[in-house]
Amino acid sequence: MPNSEQTQPLIRVLHDESRRDLRDPTRPRPIRLYLWEQSRPQDGPAPVVVVSHGTGGSGSSMEWLVRPLYEAGFQVLALDHHGNNYVDGYEPEGFLHVWERPRDVSFALDELAREQVLGPVGVAGFSLGGYTAAALAGARVDLQMLWAVLTGTLPLPEIPEFPGALEALRKKYPLNESSRHALDAAAADLSDPRVRAIFQVAPGVGGLVTPESLATVRVPVGIRWGGADTVNPYDVDTRPYLEHIPTARGCSAGPDVRHDDFFAPEPADPTVRIRVGREAAAFFQQHLG
Repeated sequence: MPNSEQTQPLIRVLHDESRRDLRDPTRPRPIRLYLWEQSRPQDGPAPVVVVSHGTGGSGSSMEWLVRPLYEAGFQVLALDHHGNNYVDGYEPEGFLHVWERPRDVSFALDELAREQVLGPVGVAGFSLGGYTAAALAGARVDLQMLWAVLTGTLPLPEIPEFPGALEALRKKYPLNESSRHALDAAAADLSDPRVRAIFQVAPGVGGLVTPESLATVRVPVGIRWGGADTVNPYDVDTRPYLEHIPTARGCSAGPDVRHDDFFAPEPADPTVRIRVGREAAAFFQQHLG
């Protein structure tokens, strides 16, 4: 962001009393917010776009997506998902209990709505944030596939930010029948009726969501992916969203674009983030006004 007071976010830490801190169960779950107020005055409540970071990232590092949204006149809210952001550190649940992320977004919107009238709401997400956005529109995790991953029946791709995340999770929560029942929350309906449009960039978890739930999504969905993405490959992670969501429209960001081109300090394609950020802003201008 440019170094001016007008474009610096307001940073707040909220606490969700309905869920526990992953390190200290006596404390509520923390959710850090980065809030950019709208850059252009307008009549009525400003449209809001929530930005969800990729696994192991931070809302503070999503400048490439936040900036064009802010400059387009949206109120922008980025989050740090507990246990899955580099600001506070990592916990295995932060990487594997992905269904807690959309709950973070809904909680943040609840808190914001107590302070102001919300305008139309959109959600944009990168990588695991792409799943987060889809869950808020109705996507649900397949419990059988999730259990197969947690038990090792289905292989879990290595997580560079947290090698051994699955083993660490098993140490904290031994797998048994009671833990299996506890996973019922993973398949709950996490949709938020306030969300009117979503934009996914190199989305993840596409292979773990049910086609039936994707078919229920009714809000507009924009999708972009990298043709050379080996972290969230198109056929495994993007195609399910694109083919099963009836409202989904998307295109490749380029045949040579890799996953890390969206966050690496020196991306192979330095233009991709600029292009996709502008396309996200145009998408939300069309669907949120």
